[in-house]
Amino acid sequence: MSLRIGQGYDVHILKEGHSLILGCVNINHYKGTIAHSDGDVLIHAIIDALLGAANLGDIGKIFPDTDDKFKNIDSKILLSETAILIRNNNFEINNIDSTIVLQKPKIAEFIPKMKTELAKALSIEISRISIKVTTTEKLGFEGREEGISAQAICLIFEK
Repeated sequence: MSLRIGQGYDVHILKEGHSLILGCVNINHYKGTIAHSDGDVLIHAIIDALLGAANLGDIGKIFPDTDDKFKNIDSKILLSETAILIRNNNFEINNIDSTIVLQKPKIAEFIPKMKTELAKALSIEISRISIKVTTTEKLGFEGREEGISAQAICLIFEK
């Protein structure tokens, strides 16, 4: 069996009056992400990890922000399409581990719903998805609440 590991990272600016969507869940907060799509940094990092593991490029190659059909798109759709692409290239998703980095709001209570939504979009068991959250102790752009980032790592295997 051929195993492959992929790593993904994404960042978005936070601005008042915008929506904050993480892992397909709309979080009520006075700041949200500025992005071409819905700005779901968690999903974007997961997509990059999966594409990287399969050697298929990155999110910008597959879903370019220069294409208007992706303007304001629900990132869950992009994630589902990525899972299909992974399977069409003879791979299966073993597991995903991720970390969301932000100072505020506290989002640990939303993690079970995020995992449920991601598992549905990827057509994998919820036990194969890990989501963690951390702050930067008020250091850097996340700590100053100027932006949010997410990291993901995945393991896929050849069918």
